Amino acid sequence: MRLKGVLTAGFALLLSLAGGAVMAPGAGAAALASGTTAASLAPGFQMPFPCGQSWTGNSSASSAHQSWEIDFNRGGSADADLGDTVVAAAAGTVAISAHQGSTNGYGNLVKIDHGGGWSTYYAHLNSRSVSAGAQVSQGQPIGTVGKTSKPGNNISAHLHYEVRLGSSYPSNIQKAVFNGSTFGYPVQTVTSNNCGGGGNPHTAESVCGSGYGVVDSAALGTAGTVYLLYNNSNGYNCVATIKRSSIGTATATTAYLEVQGSSRVTDSGNFEYYAGPVRASAPGKCVKWGGKAGSSVYDSPFEHCGS
Repeated sequence: MRLKGVLTAGFALLLSLAGGAVMAPGAGAAALASGTTAASLAPGFQMPFPCGQSWTGNSSASSAHQSWEIDFNRGGSADADLGDTVVAAAAGTVAISAHQGSTNGYGNLVKIDHGGGWSTYYAHLNSRSVSAGAQVSQGQPIGTVGKTSKPGNNISAHLHYEVRLGSSYPSNIQKAVFNGSTFGYPVQTVTSNNCGGGGNPHTAESVCGSGYGVVDSAALGTAGTVYLLYNNSNGYNCVATIKRSSIGTATATTAYLEVQGSSRVTDSGNFEYYAGPVRASAPGKCVKWGGKAGSSVYDSPFEHCGS
């Protein structure tokens, strides 16, 4: 997929005098219309992409858009962003993690409930790495950019992103705010400040290099996330463990990759930002992968056979 409540000056002044935060732009009237109380202040939303990445958002390029929805891309070709990591814009509880099938055009959808009536939608995902009911932290990977939709709806890879307040669709769709600034509708390029625990400037894609896209990931508690990536052009897998705590301090971190029938390759030591990259050729073969950060360990079975 590729209007508008307003805050009155008096209400904003009242909140200011009371020492409270003002609602996100466009939230006031929509909140009242949908039955959400004026006390439901917006979370501190950040970009739905890893720290330091720059993405261009467009709210007007799709005829399917109803309001303030945004489609995000950063690559120069139709599917350049396929498989890029998507992260939670704010902490919350996963309300939906499912393929919507023929229900709507969202395809693989993750919806996060942030409390107070606020929620965010992440649509057309290629993969989902969180389940309904899971608690997620800001900046935690929740899936990858894709082009899934309803049958017969052929789209190019992008992230469809929405912020909602209340339940009266589409008037509950709010203007997106990132790092305290309202998105510059209809088109703006924004650099992510979604730096999680301490702000790791590295991503799995940047560590593994050009051509690699994330196919799976596993959280290592709050200490880090281990990623499995694949390069379609050369048949290589890559594993990297990206730290999410003790950033810049050398702590025990591990990443490993084992192609079925071959010896395991491991990168282990005291690292400041990440372990890896660990690469191995695996066209048409199953792989076992995993890593460690802090006291948390992940070990996969042999899986992802052929990709």
